[in-house]
Amino acid sequence: MDRCAVFVDAGYLFAQGSVALTGSKKPRSELLLDAPTVIDELIALAYAKAPDCRILRVYWYDGAIGGSRPTSDQALVANLDDVKLRLGFINSHGQQKGVDSLIVTDLIELARLKSISDALLLSGDEDVRVGVQIAQNYGVRVHLLGIAPSRASQSQQLLQEADTTSEWDDRTIATFLSVRETIIHIEEVVTVVKSPAPAPQQADAPSTMIEGAVKAFVEKLVETDIKGIEAYWETARGVPPDIDRKLLPICGSAIGRNLLREEIREMRSSFQRAVKERTQISN
Repeated sequence: MDRCAVFVDAGYLFAQGSVALTGSKKPRSELLLDAPTVIDELIALAYAKAPDCRILRVYWYDGAIGGSRPTSDQALVANLDDVKLRLGFINSHGQQKGVDSLIVTDLIELARLKSISDALLLSGDEDVRVGVQIAQNYGVRVHLLGIAPSRASQSQQLLQEADTTSEWDDRTIATFLSVRETIIHIEEVVTVVKSPAPAPQQADAPSTMIEGAVKAFVEKLVETDIKGIEAYWETARGVPPDIDRKLLPICGSAIGRNLLREEIREMRSSFQRAVKERTQISN
């Protein structure tokens, strides 16, 4: 029996998905992804495009923040059955790099080894077109998936190269992607920490302010965030890099300066305690 693999450019999914929902691109931090639902949607479309195939797996390509560690939402995706997380990197300008080359390499290699007969590709970048061409030369049919309007979000040459094309509209996107109802701002967390004012003997204690800021931050996390953190802890320790980046300026604002090395360790320990306390309460 033939097999089909699914290739997902997560950067394209988040960027164009937010455009479909709101009319403009939203930062990743303002979006919530229902990972199991989007994987189910992708697999269902793969079966529709290649009904005689089995699914090999879903390859999920994304950029890593600050090294090779996954973010909390990436860890949640990686822990799903039949999903392989593949990470490029995020440069200093917040741009995703290395993802297209990973897609091209995997697509060509799976085609060369005759591991797949069909490929469902969710991407819009011209740079993956060479991978599509070479895979087709090995006999693979490539089904391109875009997000409406595809002609505005995908390379015209890539659209012409694919064997079949499909697109998800805003109603489909809304089943698994949404805008956060509560966006955590530094000012809001700091206000919670400093009001009511701490007792005089505690007012100048940085550790107290840091712990308060961390607790206020954790209280604002939604259930999907908590699940992502728990998924991250299954294979790594400490604070996921995406959350670490948010906590550092929040705690720095709470005490009025950059955190010292020891204070950063305190912040990270406080975060782990706060999350564990919250999960125990919810259970």
